[in-house]
Amino acid sequence: MIQDLKKFSQNVFKKIFQIIFKLLYGRIIYVSDNLLSNNILINDIKNPNIRTFNDKTYRIYNIKNGRIYSDNVENVAIIDENKIIDNISFQQIQGNLVSANKNICLQKGTPRIKNRFKGRVLSLAQGASGISNYYHWLFDLLPKIKLYSEIYNFNELDYLYAGNLQNFQAETLVPLGLDKIKVLDIANNRHIEADEIICTDHPNYYEGLFENKSKDIPAWTVKWLKDTYLKHAQKFECNDKIFIDRSSSQSKHCQFINYNEILGFLTEMGFSKYKIENLNFFEQIYLFNNANFIIGAHGAGFANLAFCKKGTKVIEIRPKNRTNSLYGRISEINNLDYSLVATKVIDESEKIYGDIKLDLNELKKYF
Repeated sequence: MIQDLKKFSQNVFKKIFQIIFKLLYGRIIYVSDNLLSNNILINDIKNPNIRTFNDKTYRIYNIKNGRIYSDNVENVAIIDENKIIDNISFQQIQGNLVSANKNICLQKGTPRIKNRFKGRVLSLAQGASGISNYYHWLFDLLPKIKLYSEIYNFNELDYLYAGNLQNFQAETLVPLGLDKIKVLDIANNRHIEADEIICTDHPNYYEGLFENKSKDIPAWTVKWLKDTYLKHAQKFECNDKIFIDRSSSQSKHCQFINYNEILGFLTEMGFSKYKIENLNFFEQIYLFNNANFIIGAHGAGFANLAFCKKGTKVIEIRPKNRTNSLYGRISEINNLDYSLVATKVIDESEKIYGDIKLDLNELKKYF
């Protein structure tokens, strides 16, 4: 009874809170012709080497006195005069990418204090997936910076709108000459307005199931990452047979139940284990580019396949019920010798230490 009353009180408070902010900032609406505003300048990227997976032209959007509202989870609203803008607003509802007419701000408004900034802001907001995930940073957000540079100069950019940068994220900005750029932390700036808001088409997410869009990674992103960062690789003493060790991850997904058995076998086969999170970004580049054989459970560390040399042997291991094919796609683009080992889905009762039980006899087939 007390819990029900508490929940009711919280919901009432939220509703009142939303009403107050709607009165303060106005109701957000959706109109079908929201890209026709005089406040929105749209430029096409004409570089023939930078095209979408479906060979379409990317566009860059400059919104004068535009706003951004993010719930930091599934919704990012790009707003012009209280109208939400298609194409560049982001909505991932129960794993599906949907139109801006489903954005949560149409119901709840923008219930955060608006922070105003002078100058130009490049938005890298993408809900929770764009905050600190290594793969999403490399393949979703850094390419947006490249797209921006096809139209505008970096010296005209005042802010990046992104999560509070992790060390690896800050390191990736150094070769781009953006290590001194001011970053507006989304968590502390859920609702902003600026003289200019710059947004880009997403490199490869448009509609459908979010997890499955990895198959649409455009080849130019892999080439650009390699061309931009490989020359900055930081050499260190390492094996050319690497086992990606995810055992420090707090998450139990894509963890080996029989970890010690697998590690023992791979050690006998001449492999060394590496915890990717213990290496800086430039060491990770060197580790993967130096490798001749890479094996591990599905995880963000495999994003570094972008830096491998042609022909590198790769074995990715994941449960059959995980359909994300992004590392196979990166391997295809990069001409790697890739194999997927899809393991049997195990019962929930067995998932105390992980969700992958790999039969060594199955693994030995690849040696």
